[in-house]
Amino acid sequence: MNNAQLEIKAFVDQFSYFPGTRYMGSKNKIIHEIWNTLKDYEFNSFFDAFAGSNVVGYFMKSKGKEVITNDFMKISYITAKAIIENSNVHLGKSDVDFLLSNKNKENYISNTFMGLYFSDQDNQFLDKVRFNISLLDDEYKQTIALSSLVRACMKKRPRGIFTFVGHRYDDGRSDIKKSLENHFIDNVLSFNDAVFDNDTHCKANNSLTQKLNIKADLVYFDPPYFTPNSDNDYVRRYHFVEGLAKNWEGLEIQEHTKTKKFKSYKSPFSKKEETYTAFENLIKKYKNSMIAISYSSNSLPTKAEMIEILKKHKNTVVVHEIDHLYSFGNQNHKAGNGFNRVKEYIFIGN
Repeated sequence: MNNAQLEIKAFVDQFSYFPGTRYMGSKNKIIHEIWNTLKDYEFNSFFDAFAGSNVVGYFMKSKGKEVITNDFMKISYITAKAIIENSNVHLGKSDVDFLLSNKNKENYISNTFMGLYFSDQDNQFLDKVRFNISLLDDEYKQTIALSSLVRACMKKRPRGIFTFVGHRYDDGRSDIKKSLENHFIDNVLSFNDAVFDNDTHCKANNSLTQKLNIKADLVYFDPPYFTPNSDNDYVRRYHFVEGLAKNWEGLEIQEHTKTKKFKSYKSPFSKKEETYTAFENLIKKYKNSMIAISYSSNSLPTKAEMIEILKKHKNTVVVHEIDHLYSFGNQNHKAGNGFNRVKEYIFIGN
């Protein structure tokens, strides 16, 4: 196989390097079905307005699209910065050695979260590495290191969430037994492997979607689903790693809570009326682009209502249906009660 063939093969297989997680709402299991609904449309630029796990944005980058991402969660943004916006920077062995060996006196995590999620040794490791990351001289190296640290915490944590303290959901997985240091080292390798150049200029944003004005051929909305059956509060599930990503700057820990969480971000998708208004405003704002919306059959607006909203601004609306079983992180015990088995709708307005 010559060099040109190797380059083509590497590009085609690039998506397999995506460092997935059990992130709530991730489209990892249905990404190929989503692609099948979009691949026949002509578009070069792709705006992933609610990036979440970043699986859709990364997939589109692997397909050669110019990808712009956004999410109000810092943990989503740093991953997008590390492997979607970044095209050639890696975290080298000397960088990792520095992160692991440079001694400092940081103890915020050890003092604040003692006995809640990780052992004293793991907390001391987090304190040391989190401080050392801020000393790296390259923003992409920082985001690779920080994304690796966040993913290490999520993989070691039972169910990948921080809505409870202790280890009552410990299922004996090897990931839970492995030290955070070993998780971190493994994840650096994973994120380094995920870095590639697709010959476009990709960009990551960390903002409220309604505050941005992005020009793109295709705009993709996958916001938190509003449903009476389950809350869609990402901060409640991931407050520890979100705080870790932000170094708890500007965040006020709610000391009265067992989990030491901070106040959730305000979201226009947390209440019924605000959800309808948010969709109306976003679809109107991006009416000059093709719009694709992922949404669940057990959420509001309903299928008929979403079609009506799109028809106000789009000449053609097509709906695709995908059978899907959701795992809501801390509600796996409800998997058989009917609420989790739903249709995933892909609305396309053109």
